[in-house]
Amino acid sequence: MKVLAISGSLRKASYNTLALKAAQELAPAGMEIIIYQGLAAIPPYDDDVRTGSGYPAPVAELRAAVKAADALLIASPEYNFSVPGVLKNAIDWVSRPPEQAFDGKPAAVMGAATGLFGTARAQYELRKILSGLNAHLLNKPEVMISQAATRFDAAGRLVDETSRGLVAQLLVALQAWTTRLKG
Repeated sequence: MKVLAISGSLRKASYNTLALKAAQELAPAGMEIIIYQGLAAIPPYDDDVRTGSGYPAPVAELRAAVKAADALLIASPEYNFSVPGVLKNAIDWVSRPPEQAFDGKPAAVMGAATGLFGTARAQYELRKILSGLNAHLLNKPEVMISQAATRFDAAGRLVDETSRGLVAQLLVALQAWTTRLKG
């Protein structure tokens, strides 16, 4: 099972990207997690570009990756009570016709933040966006890594056992959910 993982953060030392690296480490047998690296290359959404010259190359690559994946795993920080603009922008591009790539796609969300809420509000916003695109969202477990600076070590490894356990549970549930939906 191939899972495309997208971090909603551009920061090199992003806790959300580090959480996705932890997911790679914790993936159950039979699951491969591929972390998307091209978010910064996605231009601002402009439907005149799409309808005129077509999808820019970075957008076409992301659309193809979403379509080819068996499932999605999105880790998003929380900016101003919502998802980062770069993540929403990428979703807007990928969701345009033809072949809206999120339609029917199994998906899970998680997030890490330095505050106490652990991206709860951003995750709810992201769930609303993805459900509107007919992605099939996994409801539980919810993974909200709060006080992220204390959950990762100096090398960027997720060391908090509770958080690691929740990420592992999320991946097992995503694997079962995807198998169920594809079956």
